[in-house]
Amino acid sequence: MTTTQARTEPDHAHGAGPEADTAPGAGTAAAAEAVDGHQGGHGPHGYSAQKDAHLKRLRRIEGQIRGLQRMVDEDVYCIDVLTQVSASTKALQSFALSLLEEHLRHCVAAAAEQGGVELDAKVAEATAAIGRLLRS
Repeated sequence: MTTTQARTEPDHAHGAGPEADTAPGAGTAAAAEAVDGHQGGHGPHGYSAQKDAHLKRLRRIEGQIRGLQRMVDEDVYCIDVLTQVSASTKALQSFALSLLEEHLRHCVAAAAEQGGVELDAKVAEATAAIGRLLRS
């Protein structure tokens, strides 16, 4: 993923993409505002405090993917390419778990203080995200 894609497609990271397992309309800006209390779902998220570290980590993963492209271009042995694919996959999974933990600590915990519909929505959202991670 390029930096431009990361900036223009943030809702996919929250499960608002076409493959999301959410209720109808849950990916809309209005639904995000109702759940997050932020316009369009944007604002201080759980990962905001670690944003620089996360960006550094994503750039490292991006480098691994570019390395894969070079390996294929240079006709590197199949098993060596697969080893790099595995390392890249594990790096992305680790990043995803880190984001999930921060989401639970920040967003779900804040919703728990409010209770009611907000809490139910955040728990459902986190459950769907976990489900997507398990399928990947």
